[in-house]
Amino acid sequence: MNIECDADGRDALYQDLLAQAHGLPNSEILACMFATWVCGGGVLPDGLGLMPAQFQRLRTHYFPHASAVYRGDLDPARAEERGEIRDLLAHHRAGRHESESWLAAIVAAACMGGDHLWQDLGLGLRHQLSELMQYNFPSLAVRNTKDMKWKRFLYKQLCTIEGIHACRSPSCEICIDYVVCFGSEI
Repeated sequence: MNIECDADGRDALYQDLLAQAHGLPNSEILACMFATWVCGGGVLPDGLGLMPAQFQRLRTHYFPHASAVYRGDLDPARAEERGEIRDLLAHHRAGRHESESWLAAIVAAACMGGDHLWQDLGLGLRHQLSELMQYNFPSLAVRNTKDMKWKRFLYKQLCTIEGIHACRSPSCEICIDYVVCFGSEI
């Protein structure tokens, strides 16, 4: 269903989607991702990275008047990796709403992209991703005490779980890759 939109078209779609969601939890963030996805932005696959039934439930629940077709195009070779990230996020759900499970899958799918996670998700600013993480996965977000870039942070958490310590120094603050992990984003 991806169409090319200019910024005004994307913003208008976002406003329409937001109105359809009627203030449900995560409606702003989901409307932003959905609008960007429909307009061909971000890297989320069709269905936002959700299984067809999940995508249909999200769409029906939040955006009942939005038209979208699920075709699916997740890379099966990275299914285990996506699953590990999704499970990590799901383990740290706040437990307030079903949308947290959807966001765990969506964020995991976006982690397969090559840009900053907030950009791969189709968000406008990094702080939106920080807010998403803090609201939906608070016990995980609180661990990001030094504001590490979120994609790197998630993968570092997976490495820590597996007992892999990739940092070349005993402390991140003195690691030669510090700027890569903690540097500013556009």
